[in-house]
Amino acid sequence: MTQSAKGICILGAGGHGRVVADIAELCGYSDIEFVDARWPGQSENLAWKVVGRSFENSSQGFERFVALNTNGLRLKLVQEMVAAGISMPTLVHPFASVSKHAKLGMGCVVMAGAVVNAGAVLGHGVIVNTSASVDHDCVIGDGVHISPGAHLGGDVEVGAESWIGLGASVREGIHIGTRCMVAAGAVVITPLESGVRVQGVPARVVARAD
Repeated sequence: MTQSAKGICILGAGGHGRVVADIAELCGYSDIEFVDARWPGQSENLAWKVVGRSFENSSQGFERFVALNTNGLRLKLVQEMVAAGISMPTLVHPFASVSKHAKLGMGCVVMAGAVVNAGAVLGHGVIVNTSASVDHDCVIGDGVHISPGAHLGGDVEVGAESWIGLGASVREGIHIGTRCMVAAGAVVITPLESGVRVQGVPARVVARAD
């Protein structure tokens, strides 16, 4: 890697990792590699090499990014890196719109067509997926995944490790607890306590955490 080149090692060589690598490339990272627990059975991910099982195998001087689709595990690894003083980039696709008045934590990824509006605050390790929107003054907890095409109205609060499903909508001002699962296409118009799974229009609770 030359002095001017940027290198990044991505943990997680699945489909989500592919998209993260593509965004990293668009953000100017010229040297990209993966680590994944399936190595050496998986030795590449599209154009990029899988070089080992963990960040211990990453190239010297490369930045690190956790691209795992499981919220709890992704957050655990991000928190371990934060505690160890290891900084991570936040990756924003060039065709995303992120207000300069929004705040994004370490290890976030904002994908193509997504919108994060003024006053929004995203915690560490948050995924704002393709064409999702996070409106003004939302507070998104650590490790949350906002799926493709999901939309949050203004002043929504989403607790850590929750998952907002494909095409779901959340009315303005709604509080969603930690580790909630909002099913694809659901419309949330009332607050959700922690640990519930909801679905439907309007969304109703169909399961609770043990």
